[in-house]
Amino acid sequence: MTHTNEQDSKFLPLAVVAAGLMIAGAVLWNGAHPVAAPVGGAPTDSVGAPQAGTGTAPSAVVDVKKVNTKDHPFIGQSNAPVTMVFWTDFQCPFCKRFETETLPSIVRDYVEKGKVKVVFLDFSFLGPDSTTAGQYNRAIWKLYPNKYIEWRTAMSKAQDEEHGGFGNATSIDALNATISGIDAARIAADVKTNASTYQAMLDADKAEAQKVGVNATPGFVIGTKSILGAYPYENFKEAIDAALK
Repeated sequence: MTHTNEQDSKFLPLAVVAAGLMIAGAVLWNGAHPVAAPVGGAPTDSVGAPQAGTGTAPSAVVDVKKVNTKDHPFIGQSNAPVTMVFWTDFQCPFCKRFETETLPSIVRDYVEKGKVKVVFLDFSFLGPDSTTAGQYNRAIWKLYPNKYIEWRTAMSKAQDEEHGGFGNATSIDALNATISGIDAARIAADVKTNASTYQAMLDADKAEAQKVGVNATPGFVIGTKSILGAYPYENFKEAIDAALK
């Protein structure tokens, strides 16, 4: 499998992605209060206000080509025929479920074969630790793109329950210090120096989500279909296969 920076091609073993990525779930954003959305079943079309368990956003406004993915973290070939945009929050309590149960199959069947590129966008809405982790996420991608998957995997493993304590700068700095090849002090300094720049990126990611009707984590746009929630692999397979035609 290929993990590629937009400006440079890098190679990472599939096993790192399939075994390590663990960030996903189904939390719906209703104002300032997250509501857990049920997992499983087929997505349904959404034509009004979002409801817990909604599977797709209004199709009239959904088009992955309208989403700005430039300079965002991603896995796969940069020129893959299908782009899958994935919005997530590092505090999302259900997030590990999607990447543990579903993403490895997508990686195996599509990413590794050069058919799909998965782009990660932030939808930080679960408090200050979400924002902090999102800023570190962008710093890691900028400074250590070859370490991105390893770092994201470590973040996933360290993630505890929502607002459980992990995710602030101190805890992320300590985690970064355990990853070979990453200068934790450099990352911390970069985040501190560029906090406003990274915050603007997070805000832009959320605006991109809202532009295409995505208001839940995990939220996805694949081709002309939007999926909101940690649905089974079959739902993603259907959307990807349709986009490949």
